[in-house]
Amino acid sequence: MGRMGLGVAAGCAVVTCAIAAALVGRRARSWWRWARVVGVVGQFEEDCATPVWKLRQVVDAMVVEMHAGLASDGGSKLKMLLTFVDTLPDGNEDGVYYALDLGGTSCRVLKVQLGGGGSRIINHKVEQQQLPEELVSRTSGEFFDFIALTLKEFIEREENGQVPGSKKELGFTFSFPIRQLSVSSGVLIKWTKGFTSEDVVGKDVSQCLEEAMSKNGLHMQVAALVNDPVGTLAVGHYDDADTVAAVMIGSGTNACYVERSDAIIKYQGLLTDSGFMIVNMEWGNFWSSHLPRTSYDIALDDESPNRNDQGYEKMISGMYLGEIVRRVLCRIAEVSDIFGDPAHHLSVPFILRTPLMAAMHEDVSPDLREVGRILQESLQTSGLSLKAKMIVVRVCDTVTRRAARLAAAGIIGILKKIGRDGRTKGKPRRTVVAIERGLYTNYSMFRVYLNEAITDILGEEIAQNIVIRVSEDGAGIGAALLAAACSSKR
Repeated sequence: MGRMGLGVAAGCAVVTCAIAAALVGRRARSWWRWARVVGVVGQFEEDCATPVWKLRQVVDAMVVEMHAGLASDGGSKLKMLLTFVDTLPDGNEDGVYYALDLGGTSCRVLKVQLGGGGSRIINHKVEQQQLPEELVSRTSGEFFDFIALTLKEFIEREENGQVPGSKKELGFTFSFPIRQLSVSSGVLIKWTKGFTSEDVVGKDVSQCLEEAMSKNGLHMQVAALVNDPVGTLAVGHYDDADTVAAVMIGSGTNACYVERSDAIIKYQGLLTDSGFMIVNMEWGNFWSSHLPRTSYDIALDDESPNRNDQGYEKMISGMYLGEIVRRVLCRIAEVSDIFGDPAHHLSVPFILRTPLMAAMHEDVSPDLREVGRILQESLQTSGLSLKAKMIVVRVCDTVTRRAARLAAAGIIGILKKIGRDGRTKGKPRRTVVAIERGLYTNYSMFRVYLNEAITDILGEEIAQNIVIRVSEDGAGIGAALLAAACSSKR
């Protein structure tokens, strides 16, 4: 071989070595990139872990906080509020009852016909009315006038143009913070959900509504003023007398349950004919050092308008699950380029809503097509690898599993407090917990993980006595049923 041949061969060898070095370097960078991603996700999974022993710690912490909240106001993060509801519907109620459900940007009016004697609900009708945007800042008179007129027009349509001459009982669901004065009255503590009508704060909302109804020629009185979980418990008990608690896990979360009157120590001497009262826990504010909190939870809380409040809610409710996923994905984008360059979209708070997260989590297509579509539309990512999409699903799974299992621990905490967790002496009793539509019905993996955790905590033999039952329309029908039950009691 001549000198020229040797030169060509040497040149080829150099080029080959350069290419090989480039490939090795690229592979090394790819390996390090994935190592960082796996490290972030692995650490997040470890911090979110909910082994059975930890869930049982949460159960016990919930019981302790319930006792403290019943002992004194301010003694616990759980408010443990009296509802003054000491009678639950049992199927013997009869007659026609109306209900009004005011929960946000709309109000619903309902007519419920009860047959009594075990015939249950014969018929019911619901209409929804959007609230004008300007109404949220109007005076109390204007606000309640609109509500009263909406109710009156509905009743006139249902009663063939006639307004009942005799005074009718009304169930009123008012989904804002109130201090309950009686089963039928309560003072507004503060507005939420964008409402700013200041002259309502500090007033009895039932009285405001009754005055507006009277002014508009509607002869009705509020027989029951309730929130969503209490209405859900009423529907649950109406359908199944073994129902002892109700839970709402939607955009927010709350729970209520049936408590012995003599266990409510902060109201010594409280007497009820039934010997019990429904307690509104406001359990979204529950907190314990046993809750598996991550750096992402801490950052979310620090940046929220209600810092150091609603800690439990921020870990289990639909308002926050998608946001926690977004924060983890944002961290992954900081340490790698697996999402391309969507950083400016990933940095937008609450851009990834929980329904979208659930859809990605439940994508069963071989190429995770739905995951890719949602990320493309929400975060402007494109051309994601299957590995990147699988990472997203893995994060969604971790967030959902933790939320559902912590919610299950909360439920078992309630049952343990009232001796219905199957661990007391004697034969375990069948126990029903009513749950409102929301994550439990609309997110199948959340439901699977919650039910699985109940079995993990209690054991299979005891868990089979615990029934989680979906109650339909507690906010509406439940209010009407409670109006009927309270009316019958009078």
